[in-house]
Amino acid sequence: MRHPELHTLSIAHIDCDAFYAAVEKRDRPELADKPVIVGGGTRGVVSTACYVARIHGVKSAMPMFKALKLCPDAVVIRPDMAKYSEAGHQVRALMLEVTPLVEPLSIDEAFLDLTGTQRLHGMSPAMTLARLIGRIQQQEGITGSVGLSHHKFLAKLASDLEKPRGFSVLGRAETLRFLAGKPVGFIWGVGKAMQEDLAKDGITMIGQLQAMEKAELMRRYGSMGARLYHLSRGEDRRIVSTDDQAKSISAETTFDSDIRDVAELERLLWPLAERVSRRAKADGVAGHTVVLKLKTADFRIRTRNVTLADPTALAARIYEAARPLLRREAVGTAFRLIGVGISGLTAASATQETETLDLTAATQAKAELAVDRIRDKFGRAAVARGIGFRQDDESE
Repeated sequence: MRHPELHTLSIAHIDCDAFYAAVEKRDRPELADKPVIVGGGTRGVVSTACYVARIHGVKSAMPMFKALKLCPDAVVIRPDMAKYSEAGHQVRALMLEVTPLVEPLSIDEAFLDLTGTQRLHGMSPAMTLARLIGRIQQQEGITGSVGLSHHKFLAKLASDLEKPRGFSVLGRAETLRFLAGKPVGFIWGVGKAMQEDLAKDGITMIGQLQAMEKAELMRRYGSMGARLYHLSRGEDRRIVSTDDQAKSISAETTFDSDIRDVAELERLLWPLAERVSRRAKADGVAGHTVVLKLKTADFRIRTRNVTLADPTALAARIYEAARPLLRREAVGTAFRLIGVGISGLTAASATQETETLDLTAATQAKAELAVDRIRDKFGRAAVARGIGFRQDDESE
């Protein structure tokens, strides 16, 4: 708390500690010192593990059977999303009392911009944040960690440095030095696949990216190269946005048993495309990018995407864009989950979308909208597309 820039920084990231488990322990004090895992199901995964369970090696997204081998004495609790949502809203309300500039990232974390609040609160943003975290613990019975910096990228990195109950500061003067010694995976947007691509070129540390020219990085990695150049130098122009509109819409399903057959996977893809389309139409948005998500039998996640010439909210277009991506992946691999979504959302109506399509596609789109109207009147089961049935399904 003696950081030289402590009282001049104003961009923060707050992340509640083991949120689901913390809410359960708050409501059941007898669990305070016990390892708690929120998750479950015969093919389930860990949603959240408390820090007692994490000592045993339990992590979020870990298969439940593996988590229980590591921590057989854990108390397993099924998720109660309504309760977690209520707690999250209460935490959000407390955040909004200190600044209107709150950008939620999930139910239990958000960016805050406290620029200009010193006169309002009679103290620096750092002091306001310390008081806020205290109020969250006192009123909601859960703890959180704070990252404070000069922009969003570093604020989020900082909030992870000293969990739980951490308060970490990354100032301007130390930015380059701090980042230089970190693996490239610390950079926002650099996932496993990108790390592998960089490693092939001998790049594993952010300091190596700092030594490279922007043109060279863009030549090698396209638009991602520009992101690598700026973020490796601690340059992030993103502002804290209060626009709470969803940045993507998706739907997914986990199978009772692994599936290899591409035809069966395509059959399961269609109702997911319809779910995404239904929500997009209800929200009055369309997506520029269609994203396919698959999880293999050994819990490896694959995401593939394609960008469309114009945005869509139509189930048929979402499905037809995702199907080639699925066929390229479903070459004998066993999958336990499939999902589809749209991102790059923009305000648009499905009716307007038909005006940008060719005659055949426009006719199909109008038919889909007609089906929507029938379902609105008579229910979802009134009309179903053939792709949604098994080949051995019988009808009378």
